[in-house]
Parts: sequence; C-alpha cells; structure tokens
Amino acid sequence: MELNLTVSNSIDGTRPWAEDVPEGRLINRGHPAGDLLEAYDWKVLHRGVGELLLECHLPEGCLNPKKQLFGGFTGAYVDLIALYTSRTDSNPPAGFQSTINMRVDYFEPICEGIFNIEGRVLNRRGKNRLISVQIRQSETTAVYGLVTLRDTGE
Repeated sequence: MELNLTVSNSIDGTRPWAEDVPEGRLINRGHPAGDLLEAYDWKVLHRGVGELLLECHLPEGCLNPKKQLFGGFTGAYVDLIALYTSRTDSNPPAGFQSTINMRVDYFEPICEGIFNIEGRVLNRRGKNRLISVQIRQSETTAVYGLVTLRDTGE
C-alpha cells in the first residue's frame, strides 16, 4: 500500500490560501483556521529572517459577551502566527509542521479593534523550532505565547 502525503488541509490536496498571496498579506481565503480569524485581511508590517509583524483585527465571531477575544481563539492566533513565522526562517521547514507544545500567557484582554502580533524564531535544533508570539494592543503586551514546532518532512 502506497501513501501519498501532501501538505494540505483541503480535501482535494490544493492549498489555495498559499497561492499568489498579494504583497502585504499573509494568506488568502481557504485556510480553515485562517478563515475563522479572517487572516486574509491581516496586514504584514514586517517580514524578516525569523521575524513576522502583523496588524490584525477581531472578527465578530471570535468575541465573548464583553466584546473581548474569547480565550479559546487566542491559541489559534498564536499557533497560526508561529507556523508562518517559522517559514520566514533562514532555513525554512521542508514539509508539514506539527505543533508539539504551546504555552499561552494572558496578561490583558484583547478588545475590539486593531492589534499587532509579532512572531520571532528563538531557537532551532534539528527538526524543532521554538517560536515566540506576542499580541500587543495599544503598545501593551496582552498575550505572550511560546510554540514548539516540528518539521515532519512530509
């Protein structure tokens, strides 16, 4: 039995969210988590080696009754930014990346409006990368995340 593994979350094996992404954007429509967070509207403010800085907004569907980011969605932001930050590294991953550990510390609520997310590759060893993700609103660090990713090579 032969397995045909591709890097895709879509049924037909394509990755429409990664094809012909306009300058200044991170992702197109079509990524399951990205669409939920409306990542197709985020602005890339800086993309360097092992660094990513984005301007984001809060979709209505991700808010709690106090009009703040619902805590459970915060991990989706952290994970998605970590994955894309890893791809900016000097030796980017060759295949599918698997999140093997994620820590998220909440300091302040993320409220309606615009906020920035910064991802940075802190360390790499073998197939693993350690990525920091900070979510800032009004120059205040509201969330700090650490994500360990493993390049599966698939």
